[in-house]
Amino acid sequence: MSTVVRSLLRNRNTNGHGRVTMVELFFDLVFVFAVTQLSHTLLAHLSLLGALQTLLLFLAVWWVWIYTSWCTNWLDPDTAPVRLLLFALMLGGLLLSSALPEAFGERGLLFAAAYAAMQVGRTLFMVVALRGVHPTLCRNFLRIAVWLMVSGALWIAGGLADGEARFAWWAGALLIEFFGPVAFFWVPGLGRSSIGDWDVDGGHLAERCGLFVIIALGESILVTGATFAGLPLDASHTAAFVIAFVGSVAMWWLYFDSGAERASHRIAHAADPGRQARMAYTYLHLLIVAGIIVCAVADEIVLMHPGHADNAGIAAILGGPALYLLGNALFKWTTNDRRTPPLSHLAGLVLLLATALAARPLHLSALALGGATTAILVLVAAWEWLALRRVARPAH
Repeated sequence: MSTVVRSLLRNRNTNGHGRVTMVELFFDLVFVFAVTQLSHTLLAHLSLLGALQTLLLFLAVWWVWIYTSWCTNWLDPDTAPVRLLLFALMLGGLLLSSALPEAFGERGLLFAAAYAAMQVGRTLFMVVALRGVHPTLCRNFLRIAVWLMVSGALWIAGGLADGEARFAWWAGALLIEFFGPVAFFWVPGLGRSSIGDWDVDGGHLAERCGLFVIIALGESILVTGATFAGLPLDASHTAAFVIAFVGSVAMWWLYFDSGAERASHRIAHAADPGRQARMAYTYLHLLIVAGIIVCAVADEIVLMHPGHADNAGIAAILGGPALYLLGNALFKWTTNDRRTPPLSHLAGLVLLLATALAARPLHLSALALGGATTAILVLVAAWEWLALRRVARPAH
């Protein structure tokens, strides 16, 4: 029995991190659809209530993906049982994603049932895979299973409820899942986990999160191209298209030029990779991915209505880059030897705040605001690139 179970786990390579397999990338394709559904849901309900509901749904999507990524950090996706697990999770993810636009309507129970089944089912699979092979991790996943069963009951209760009650049930479920890692999944009789127990392959988890950022950026580009394809080829729409594309490039540059690689090297050589995995990748990447999704919504607003921006549009156009810069600043701060977040990113946030304050008095159009935010992102990316080159030059 132990030989069969042992084969479900990765063989850790001390000379490098575990590779991301094709079946993991195949699994991630479901979340291209999920991210698209989230951006379209926010665009269709661009209000405070709509933003809060979309935020709750986004957190659920992120949790189910990041928990799965933690699991495949230990599981070997080249084994048949693990592949079947990922295919089953893909099916659940498709059901969950298809229900997103109507999650607070008639498809609430479908969304909740798919989510709870994915979270609990995957965790119980981990308990079986680790039993007799890795007792410490097995107990950890037993604790996680208890937490997720409690939150799962709240998800189902919310799916059966309506209106504000549904939001309250689901918010409570997310709070349980959010604070689980903070409380080290303490369970009476089973104790609590410790950071030292989470012997993650830091390089693998860093690569997985980087790929999710690519998924989100790719969705943004898809929205830009699809929207522009149906618009007139005039000056304002063409300018909006170019601004959206340059903004996506700047966002890629800010994350992937140096930050992602430095963070991957840091966690791969850390004495406590579990601590960095929890903070930098489980929590702080929420801000980064949320920023990309809101930027995709903003790009569509600028493309569709370049000459006008209402309060909701202004919030999206400025809020997306702000979330993205804040997430990157905190991510780079926690994964590098910095006393403060990068000055370039802080300056960018100040410029975004100044633009927000000037938007209404100056009657700035959506196109002008989009151009301003893209210029700020380009400025921050160029500032950081030049600063890092100056730091590296003396070493040669």
